[in-house]
This record gives sequence, structure tokens and C-alpha cells, in this order.
Amino acid sequence: MNWQEITIQVSPEAEEAVSGILYETGVKGVSVEDDTLLEEANRMTNEWDVLDEEVAQRYRRDTALIKAYYPPDCSLEDVKQRILEGVERAKEYLDIPVFEIMSADVAEEDWENNWKQYYKPVPVGKRILIKPLWETLQKTERNVIIELDPGMAFGTGTHETTRMCLELLEKYVSVQKKVLDVGCGSGILSIGAAKLGAAETFAVDIDANAVRIAKENAQINHVEKEIEVVCGDLTDKVQGTYDIVVANIIADAIIKLSSSIGQFLKDDGIYITSGIILNRLEDVESALQENGFQIHEMLREGDWAALVCRKEKQE
Repeated sequence: MNWQEITIQVSPEAEEAVSGILYETGVKGVSVEDDTLLEEANRMTNEWDVLDEEVAQRYRRDTALIKAYYPPDCSLEDVKQRILEGVERAKEYLDIPVFEIMSADVAEEDWENNWKQYYKPVPVGKRILIKPLWETLQKTERNVIIELDPGMAFGTGTHETTRMCLELLEKYVSVQKKVLDVGCGSGILSIGAAKLGAAETFAVDIDANAVRIAKENAQINHVEKEIEVVCGDLTDKVQGTYDIVVANIIADAIIKLSSSIGQFLKDDGIYITSGIILNRLEDVESALQENGFQIHEMLREGDWAALVCRKEKQE
């Protein structure tokens, strides 16, 4: 079967937002190509095959390529219009510069093999390994294995913000902890929390397709009983309190959420948040502090930051 492929060239900062917009257009698969995967491969030369030079040159760039796949009877002109409309809405929250949209026909086997050329297992923290489904697991001391199909949904663990959140979950999740995952995407953070020992995780995403895929990924990883995934906007479907809240979203959504997220945290709970581009870090910190949070830890990777916060105790 042949597919129609749309390629969108964007800045790395806009990668997550534009990928999210695609799931409102009836897309059947999304892949993201940037130099993050190249950097990861170079770090893993002792454990995994590195990329060949042709592929390495392909991803050595200051922009990301997002590839979206549609069935042959889909109108790409309508899709492009919906993408542009979604970008205009997203500009209320994020600076998305002018980008290029290209289209082509591609055979299904080429779509699949494009991923397999360069997507390799990604180690995170001390214990976690994110592995594509087709890779054979080699000998490793890592005991938290998250299996994903990179073509299924955005959120494969290769982005700096996802890796930082997983690293922090590894540090703070323990047996019997309750976790809330706001904006769960592919479900990778919820799956990581469950495999790290969380007793239960409540995951929410505004996109129905992401919710479906997160459920499928939970089943693939045999943690579907520990994770409940629902469709909703931020916390409108959330009830109760949690030991850990994690939100890997965009800076403006974090700012909006800061006034209400505290009600879902237990008194000694922690709030892990990322998706914060460095030039918005001060704005996010100010919003959190104004709403009664103390910032206890910060991670930075590339142009991104992740924060660990606690609620100030009321006198």
C-alpha cells in the first residue's frame, strides 16, 4: 500500500506543538527526525550499532523534520489547511516561526524502514531503557524496559524533555506511589512510572488518538492494569490527590496549570514539569512561586528545562 507523506520542517522548539496538531488531522502515523537520535547513538557506541555516515549527515541540522502519513484517498490540501489553522491557534502559547510543508507519495515499507535506519534503544537515567519493538534486547543491566513503536505517536523518549521527566520519575517514584500524568501523549511517562513501581497512574490527554495509543502502549508493556487513561483538557477529568504529578507540556500551559495543580497534590507530594524552553523558564518559575510552589530541583538539557516543585506548607 502507498501512503501520502507530508513533511514539515520546523524549529526544534516547535517540534512537540506541531506534532500534537497533526493528531487533529486524521494522521495514521507520525515520525520526527532530528539530531537528538544521532546524539543518543553516539553515546551508545559500546552497546549498540551507531548510525552510518549517510544517515548521520541527514540529521545534522538545526531544524526538525516531522513526517506525517495519510491514506491515498485523503485530501492533502485539506490537511495542510488544518495544519496551518492549528499552528495559528498554537501561536497563542508558543512562538512558531514560518515553516515549510512538503508532500510526496511513499510505499509502506519505506515508511517503516525510515524509522529503523536510525532509531536505536535510548538509555535514560540509571535504570531505564527505551526500546523500539523490533530491536532484540541485548545484555543490559537496566531493569526498566519501555517498549514503543516510534511510528505510533509522538513521545518516544528521544526528546530532551521526555528524558528529563523519566530521569526525575526514576528518582522520585517508589512502590505504592500514586502518579498523575497530565498531557500523557504516547503514555511513555505513565508506563515508566508503572514500571518503576507506582501503585496506580492516572493519565490524561486532550487528544483522543493519543489516549488510544497510550492504552495500546500500556498493553504492550503489560502495565494496563496500573494505568487509567482518559481524554480531557489538562485537569478537568482529574479527582483526588497524588504523590507525584508530572506534566510534560508547553510553558504557557504550565503557567495556566500552576494556579490549580496544587489541589491534586498530597501535602508532601512533588510536581515534576517540563516542556519549558529556556527563554520561558523565568516566566514559569514566577508563576509556580506565585501559586505557592517551591522549586527544589532543576535539570537542563539542550534548550530545555525540567523542574521539581513542592507545595509550600500552609501555617
